[in-house]
Amino acid sequence: MGLSFHYSGRFNPKKSLKEMIEEVEDMCKTLNWKYHILDTEFPDSGFTDAYTDDVYGIIFSPPECEAVPLTFLSNGRMSSLINLKAFGNSGNEDYKKYLYMLSVKTQFAGIETHALLIKFFRHISLKYLLDFHISDEGYYWETVDLEKLQGQFNTYNKILDNFCLGLEAIPKNESEDLEDYLIRVFGLIQKGEKK
Repeated sequence: MGLSFHYSGRFNPKKSLKEMIEEVEDMCKTLNWKYHILDTEFPDSGFTDAYTDDVYGIIFSPPECEAVPLTFLSNGRMSSLINLKAFGNSGNEDYKKYLYMLSVKTQFAGIETHALLIKFFRHISLKYLLDFHISDEGYYWETVDLEKLQGQFNTYNKILDNFCLGLEAIPKNESEDLEDYLIRVFGLIQKGEKK
């Protein structure tokens, strides 16, 4: 839970993965962000629908932010180590679609980091990616409006604060499992009640 953005796309085979990684690495060094480089060159065979267990690209971590994977499978599609492990061998087609969906929570990093990441993805997507899609819960991708982004951060902060207060104020019934308890707490918070 927390304000996030979600993205997908594929690497442009006419571009250099190594150059993209170097550009991201330079940014991370400038901003003093931690990063980890994975494989830097795709297989010579080119992109096909199939993929291996190899992951290519770079993962970086702004302060107070989830790690940001700019990583790809051998078929050139954006994915991550975690998504590959969780959904790569799934026989369930409903689950397999999550293989190519990436998300980053920026809630605790703040609006400056969120806005910077969105600007960064705009640049990288235009320079190195194809079929790039982003869904920004802060609406900064669509609007480039810091006031709108701040409003979204405020809304999510209020939701998190109310949820934490709800957990403190609403005791779990002995007969409830955790899922039923959380559903009840959410319901009571939405109604503005604390029973």
